[in-house]
Amino acid sequence: MSELKTKIQTIFPKEGEIPKKVKIEAIEQREYLINGEIREWKGDVQEVYSPVCKDNNGKAEKIRIGSYPILDEKEAFEAMESACKAWDRGRGYWPTISVEERIRYMEEFVFEMKKIRDEVVNLIMWEIGKNFPDSQKEFDRTVEYIVDTIEELKKLDRDSARFMMEQGILAQIRRSPLGVTLCMGPFNYPLNETFATLIPALIMGNPVIFKPPKFGVLLHQPFLKIFQKVFPKGVVNTIYGPARKLISPLMESGKIDVLAFIGTSKAADALKSKHPKPHRLRSVLGLEAKNPAIVLLDADIDSTVEEVATGALSYNGQRCTALKIIFVHENIAETFLRKFNEKVNSLPVGMPWDEGVKITPLPEAGKTDYLTDLIKDAEKHGAKVINENGGTANGTFFYPAVVYPVNDKMRLYYEEQFGPVIPIMTYKDIEEPLEYIEASNYGQQVSIFGSDTDKIARLIDPLANQVGRININSQCQRGPDTFPFNGRKDSAEGTLSVFDALRAFTIRSLVAAKTTELNKEIVTEIVREHKSNFLSTDFIF
Repeated sequence: MSELKTKIQTIFPKEGEIPKKVKIEAIEQREYLINGEIREWKGDVQEVYSPVCKDNNGKAEKIRIGSYPILDEKEAFEAMESACKAWDRGRGYWPTISVEERIRYMEEFVFEMKKIRDEVVNLIMWEIGKNFPDSQKEFDRTVEYIVDTIEELKKLDRDSARFMMEQGILAQIRRSPLGVTLCMGPFNYPLNETFATLIPALIMGNPVIFKPPKFGVLLHQPFLKIFQKVFPKGVVNTIYGPARKLISPLMESGKIDVLAFIGTSKAADALKSKHPKPHRLRSVLGLEAKNPAIVLLDADIDSTVEEVATGALSYNGQRCTALKIIFVHENIAETFLRKFNEKVNSLPVGMPWDEGVKITPLPEAGKTDYLTDLIKDAEKHGAKVINENGGTANGTFFYPAVVYPVNDKMRLYYEEQFGPVIPIMTYKDIEEPLEYIEASNYGQQVSIFGSDTDKIARLIDPLANQVGRININSQCQRGPDTFPFNGRKDSAEGTLSVFDALRAFTIRSLVAAKTTELNKEIVTEIVREHKSNFLSTDFIF
């Protein structure tokens, strides 16, 4: 038996082998936040098990790390009514206070948030199996995102403070909130991606109902007291439980003004279809992707292998921005595959706290079986797993599988695997990957690897009309957060970035008046005596 296979079979720690510094006490969460009150739940709860298992006589046994409430429809409606009350048809305190005041609330939130960093980082690691450095990075990046959002809002407010004069009409244009916002984030970035919609929605004046993702619920528990302490009543409300039971009725009520959702297009479509006033509903959606890499004949093989491996296997490939299918020119395929396999098999495997670890256990139930089925289907249609021990599973752990050659008869050709399986196919004519991208239901990103400027330029122009981002000699990725993050087709609706998110959760509103003497006097007095937070020339440095 190879050393690697032995490592996979003994991947999980035995009782007593978990380092003291990362040990976790089970969190029995019974609290939820509605209308500024932390309430206690006495009903059913959902048990939470970590993807990290322990070795129990050679068998992988999941470690229980806590539980959280499974609320009823009644509590969901109470959360919605609380948010509606805070909104109060646009008359509420939160949507009508000044931008400067909302920024002060958000700055206090960041101050309090930093105090719980270590606790949240450890929970990210235990709940979703993300390695320790990446868990730290997720927290720190989220703090940075909030700080950048505050600075961007200050800039937006300064730009909006001036008056315009056109065709005898005096006007001031600012951005206004949209109303009650439902925020639902994904499990793979349960803090960062959730806050990427929740924070801009809040800071722009929208009261929020917040449902944590299916994995990564407990890590939000430390935030409840902070939300309660910092924000006015009803501005932030939390609900827990199955979406079908809680979210569908809220959408059917017609009282949700904004749906901020990151997940599958199927789930998003189901939620949107339940809203009785579809033209009133604003949707901000981050959905699936099947991002391809195109490796050109003149690509630098060594640097390309590094980028493709990182792009395909960061956080075990559980990212919408992961590279999920690789097109390699047939004349360099042999060299590329050899070096790619060497790179994949050099990636350290282990528990999230292990130093330098890259491949860790998977949080989704049944995921290893699903990935195994994808490989079997590919093998049935002529592909093979070409790296040593590729596809070997042990409990929640799945060793990366390089599958080659892939063709259009295989599920791996179409389905977003969202895990450590890397389908590779060769091409002779560049039209082959182009036609794949054009026919795909997804259009988030693409990576091009090569050095010939003419060839790359000829790909950029058509691909810019198919995907939201083209990466040259680099993996697909979201950041920096100042860049637009979007997608075409079934991959997204709306654009997220520090700049765009502030606009996604608002609408441009203006106050206008003909430049008569009376109107000039009215506007001057309102502005001079600070009678309106909207019609104002005040701005924030």
